[in-house]
Amino acid sequence: MSTMDHFILILLSMLVAFGPRFIPLRIFSTREIPKWFNEWMKYVPVSLFTALVVKDVFMNTKTYTFVGCDYMAKILASVLVAIVAYRSRSMGLSVVLGLVAVALLAMAFPI
Repeated sequence: MSTMDHFILILLSMLVAFGPRFIPLRIFSTREIPKWFNEWMKYVPVSLFTALVVKDVFMNTKTYTFVGCDYMAKILASVLVAIVAYRSRSMGLSVVLGLVAVALLAMAFPI
C-alpha cells in the first residue's frame, strides 16, 4: 500500500465514524424529539453496559465457553456495582467501585 492509500483509508474511516454522529445531530437539532423516543433511549446505555459486563463475568474470553459461577469475584463485584448504580445513578462511581471491588475480591476468590 502506498502513502496515498493510507491517507484515503484514514479519510474514509473518519467519514464512517463521523457520519453516524453528525447526521442524527443535524436532523434532531431542529425538530422536537418525541417523548416515547426519549423514554426508549434511557435504556440503551444500561443495555450496552449489561451486555459487556455479562459477557465478561460469565464467559471465558479465550475459549468463549460459559463458566457459570467460576468467577465468583466478578459476580460479587457485579452485584455490588448494580446496587450502587441503581441507588446513585452515577456511571463514574459504578465503574470505579467495580474496579476496586474486583481487585479486592480477587484476593479471596479466583478470577
